[in-house]
Parts: sequence; C-alpha cells; structure tokens
Amino acid sequence: MDDPSVALPGGADPAERTRELRRAHAAFTRDGRVEAPVRAVIARSWRRCARARVSPECVPRVDLAGAELRAYREQHPLARVLPLFRELVGAFASDGAHLLAVCDARGSLLWVEGEPATMRRAEGLGFVPGARWSETAMGTNAPGTAVAVGEPVQVFGAEHFSRRVHPWTCAAAPVRDPRTGRLLGAVDVTGGDWLAHPHSLAFVRAVACAAEARLALLDPAPLPPGGSLTALGRDEALLSGPGGREVRLGRRHSEIMALLAHHPEGLSGEELAIALYEDESVSPVTLRAEMSRLRGLLGSRAPLSRPYRTAAPLEADFTAVTRHLASGAVSAALARYPGPLLPASTAPGIVRLRRRIEEQARAAVIARADPGLLTDWVCSPWGAEDAEVWRALASVLPAAGRTAALARVRALDAELGAPSRDVPGDRRGRTTPERPASESPAPEGPTPARTTPERATPAGTTTPPPPAARSPRGRATSRQPARP
Repeated sequence: MDDPSVALPGGADPAERTRELRRAHAAFTRDGRVEAPVRAVIARSWRRCARARVSPECVPRVDLAGAELRAYREQHPLARVLPLFRELVGAFASDGAHLLAVCDARGSLLWVEGEPATMRRAEGLGFVPGARWSETAMGTNAPGTAVAVGEPVQVFGAEHFSRRVHPWTCAAAPVRDPRTGRLLGAVDVTGGDWLAHPHSLAFVRAVACAAEARLALLDPAPLPPGGSLTALGRDEALLSGPGGREVRLGRRHSEIMALLAHHPEGLSGEELAIALYEDESVSPVTLRAEMSRLRGLLGSRAPLSRPYRTAAPLEADFTAVTRHLASGAVSAALARYPGPLLPASTAPGIVRLRRRIEEQARAAVIARADPGLLTDWVCSPWGAEDAEVWRALASVLPAAGRTAALARVRALDAELGAPSRDVPGDRRGRTTPERPASESPAPEGPTPARTTPERATPAGTTTPPPPAARSPRGRATSRQPARP
C-alpha cells in the first residue's frame, strides 16, 4: 500500500502525475473542488490556504534583511545545529543540484545554501534568507507546511499552492527543542522531481532527529531555579522543573501558578482569592484546601505561604511574550504566542491578564503594519473574527490582493452590527480622505452614523472597544486588588 506521506508513489510517472496535479490545482483554485490524485495532507493544506485568502499567484515577501537578519539568525536556537545541517545535507545539496534551507517556527527562511546555479533560480523565485514562506504567505510548501502541521512533509510540483513554485519539489521536517518540545523551525531540501522519492522524506526526517539529538547534548540554557510554566494556548498548564521533569496541572492549579508567576513578590490569601474566584463568598478554607492539594502534587516546588509565592523564580511563557512586546520585538513575541493565556479560565485575575496580553499583542501587530504578522493574526483561532485587524490587513495589501480581506471586513461588520469603517483604497466603501468626494463612487447602501466611541491603542491607532464576548471579565469589587 502506498504511503500517503510520499508525494510520488512507486512506479508513478512524474510527467503524468504533474499533468494530473495541474488539472486538480486548476479545479481547486477555480471552484474549491479537490480531485484525485491530491493527497489528504495536501488537500488540507490547500483548504487552509483558501481560508487564509492566499492567492495562487502569491509572491514571497522579505521580512528580514541585512543586519536585522544577521542578528536574528545569530540568536536563533537552530544556529547551534547549522554546522550539522551543512554536514549532513550540504554534500547532498551540492552534488544533486538541490538546496538546503532552514526556517524558523513562523516559516521565515533563515539560511538557504546549495549549488550556485540552483541558488540563482531560487533567488528569482524569492526563496532567499529573510523571505516569509509560511502557509499563510506562500501557500502549500514543504517548510511552511511542516511548521504549520508539525510533521514531515513532501510537496511535489503542482501540489504547491503557488503556481510560481510548481517547477520545484521539496521535503521538510520540523525541529523541536528536545527539552521543552517547543517548535523551533524546519529543515528543508528543495530541488527537482527527484526529491519526490520516498528516501528524501526519510532523509530530512533523520536530519531533524539528528539536530534534536545534538541540541540535547549541547549545554542547554538552564531553567530558572523554579522551572518554567507553559500556559499560553492551553487550558492546563505545564510546569517544567530542573532536570526537565514536567507536571501537567489541573485548571485551578494552573490559575494559581500563573498568578503567582505574574506576582513574584507574592499575594496575600485575600488577594489570591479575589484573583482566583468569581464568587466573593468563597471561604478562605477553600483556597487553603486547594493549596494543600498543590503542595501534595509539587512537593518541594510547591508555593510558599504568608504571602503565597513561588518557592523559586518561575519563568512563564507569557512573561517572555510581554518582554518581547515591550522591547518592540513583535515577530519574536508572536513566534512564542500560541494562543491566549489559559483560554477557558474565568478566574478574574487570569481574565484581566489574558486580556492585557492579547490587547498588547494585537496593538503591536496593527502598529507594525506587516502583512505577514497581520495575516498570521487573522488566520489564528483567536483572531479570525477580529474585524479591526482584518481592516488593518486590507489597508496594507496591494490593491489587487485586498479583495478577500475587504469582503471579510464587511461580513464581520455586518455580523457585529457595527457601523461601516473606511479602508483606504476600498472603492466599495464610503468616501475616504484619500479621494476627492467628486471622484468617489456612490456607496452601495446607507451608511449608519458612527455611534461607537473609539479608544486609542498603544500604537496610536483607533479601534472600537472589543465586544463583551471576546473574553470574560472579572467583576469589579470594593475589595479587588490592583490589576495583575
């Protein structure tokens, strides 16, 4: 039985498969229909591309260049295993006229190396260091899809979503931090049809495993004495301690540890209870019982009392994100932001902290006005219905590529019953300051008066207040402590 992860089954004719895939690609881009012989992994990727409004004629963007690219590569964890990649893949790429590429967890290419003639062809394609090759930017492609699904991927010819990439074949495998499991990026081999062979997929998978083994042997960055807490994008936090031991915490314990990580100075019993429980009448005995169970679970790593505090400094993933945002490193912040803090939690202190982090990240993305960052936000589960970020995306896209984003803005405005808002360059919208009124076409329908007050974001842009349904809010009380 053929392996569905392999692009070209044994005995298949590459030329005939190419013709079949081109017909299937045309059918999908025309009316969204998936036809044989498109594999399931490719069909799922094409559908993600369609939802992300990726154009089959997309062109890669270069996000990083020059000194900024060099600095980013030097501090990236995969720089430590680049010599290994070169050793294992370099000779293969040079002898076979193929390229070695390494990307980060967001699909941005860090290194692209190989035979000079093939490098020149790749440069014409935009397959260069610093270019964004995520699925949301360039559609289905091996490095971008590998980091999107977290699995090795082989992409043959017209399986690529972008028509510009149809002459190429590639195979890529994700690389993870062996200590934390965090996705670091992917290693990729790109070239001609020969790469559709099953051996190339097995090869990049082995190279990725070798890189993870090498990272495990290298001196790792030491964990803080109290370990690290992973609480973004998950309802139950993971507590990693010295030696790499991980403990999955229940929901209430996750909330307690997140609050204490955010307050290293400690919280009194009353302050912690207010931040933890929606019901003000909860007895202090309830909190003490919860802390007793947490001590039984964590032993010597359990929080101390009077005030409640972590036994040793605890590094939380959400703290790292806020540090990056504060320093202006928006790309680095989003690379470490897999989703909202403990999204199912209704603890008042967690709700406030979650909302603050999300609003900071959102404002930074809008202010940066980078199409890639904006696209990543609106294609995430938490940003898919964010009309203001869709509006920002539409405003920075070229006129020929903004149709889908504008349609999404109008649909969301209609769903939310919000007044229509101008997007520069939107001919279907109301008159904008960028066009004289005499040159603007008449609006298609009546424009309601603006009734929603606006608030200034840290970036200086204006956005309407978020709907109450975006995240639950804790009730303000007379005994409520300072916001976490």
